[in-house]
Amino acid sequence: MEIFNRLNENKGLSLALGYFDGVHSGHQKVIKSAVDFAKENATKSAVITFKDHPCCYFYGVCPKYILQSRREKIEALGVDFMYELDFDKELCSLSADEYLKSVLIKYFEPKAISTGFNHNFGAKKSGNAGFLRENQKLGYKYFEIEPQKLDGEIISSTAIRKYLSEGNIERANDMLGGNFKIQGKVIKGEQLGRTIGFKTANLTYPNGLIDIPFGVYETKTQYGKAITNFGIKPTISDKNEPVLETHILNFEKDIYGTDLDIEFVRMLRKEQKFNSLDELKAQIAKDVKSVTK
Repeated sequence: MEIFNRLNENKGLSLALGYFDGVHSGHQKVIKSAVDFAKENATKSAVITFKDHPCCYFYGVCPKYILQSRREKIEALGVDFMYELDFDKELCSLSADEYLKSVLIKYFEPKAISTGFNHNFGAKKSGNAGFLRENQKLGYKYFEIEPQKLDGEIISSTAIRKYLSEGNIERANDMLGGNFKIQGKVIKGEQLGRTIGFKTANLTYPNGLIDIPFGVYETKTQYGKAITNFGIKPTISDKNEPVLETHILNFEKDIYGTDLDIEFVRMLRKEQKFNSLDELKAQIAKDVKSVTK
């Protein structure tokens, strides 16, 4: 997938429009619509999106992100080009008609445009699915993707943020169409885990990522099954700085300084303070046993 940060002439594409902050199951449906049309009509597909959430520009407050990077998931869907534009004063002030004609039509002359049912664009959100449908006379086919639901609930980034913040990892993952994931370099910690028989790989929790509750989670890494503690380690540390520690089962390799991918499967329990190290060790052994069944 080729990535652009500025507009350029790239005509005859099948476009998917949206912010796609979680690339969740609903977003995937929109993107796959554009990709499938491109494949069926011997052309290329592109996602047109923005670097930062529009709320950052309009309200000065950015919502917590669900993904550290959208690019990996978008590329996996078979997209040829990704346009990650700045949501600047010039773009956000365009009316829906101006955005359609002076940006989408001028630079891309799209053969098709796909969006979600609730997609808005243009100043004061003047553009929507109905607007795109009415303007197909400009030479593109328009595909509106209906809301995707899970057990009757509409899949949305808002719902996913809610479930993650509550620790309902399984529900969030079902909506994401994959596991919530944290990636980063393994850093040196206090090395307290090895003193109680459970060596851990430590990561810094990413800035701007949705906050999950302090607790112990069943996870998996590229090295196999794991349990991950996110919190302040109240039993063995008096520091208030949250840390992300992962104990990879049956794994002894030194991976300091390397990249680690941690996929969250479910929350096992909330973080708690134990009366002794022996109690903590016994509980961790139970946690390990629960993920090896």
